[in-house]
Formats: sequence, C-alpha cells, structure tokens
Amino acid sequence: MNTPHKTAFKMFLHAGQREEYQRRHDAIWPELVNLLKASGISDYSIYLDETHHVLFAVLRTSNNHAMDALPQHPVMQRWWQHMKDIMRCHADGSPVVEPLHCLFHLD
Repeated sequence: MNTPHKTAFKMFLHAGQREEYQRRHDAIWPELVNLLKASGISDYSIYLDETHHVLFAVLRTSNNHAMDALPQHPVMQRWWQHMKDIMRCHADGSPVVEPLHCLFHLD
C-alpha cells in the first residue's frame, strides 16, 4: 500500500513581498509542477502569516517519493534563484526551511 505522508515546514518571506510571492506562484513554471508531481509530491499548500512574514507549507508525499533528489535538480535550482530575492535563503539559494511537527491531527 502506498499511503501518503504529510510534511509541514515553514519558510520566511521578506517584509513587503507578499504580492510578489503570490504573483510568482500564480505563474509557477509547468516544468516545476511536473517535477514536484514526478517526485511524489501532491496536495501542496503554502499559507502566509502576514504579521510575521512566515510561510507555512503542508504537502503530501508518496512512500516512494524522490523529494531528497530535488535540491540537485536544475529546475529546482533555477526556482530557488528566481525566489531568493524575496525570501530568507542559504548561500546556495535554497530557502531556509524549518520543519514543523504535528501535535494534533483529525481526519
């Protein structure tokens, strides 16, 4: 059985970049969408705490997902470069990501 796994994490948007972040995601590249889906990612949502400029992401992955290979993929690296001016990022352009742990869940 291939039961999905839910993952949650937070990222950090620079102040005043809400509209630009939204604009870039409204125009997300089809090759990035295809890469994420091919990697076993589905049901991916990102929420914004506008007071603190914190992005909260939740996604599902299949048991045989390939998320760990995404950082090496050229499309992912290009997306990071595209986004790094509006988010807190590491030197390689990858976003600063902090995992969130589920303390409660109700189906």
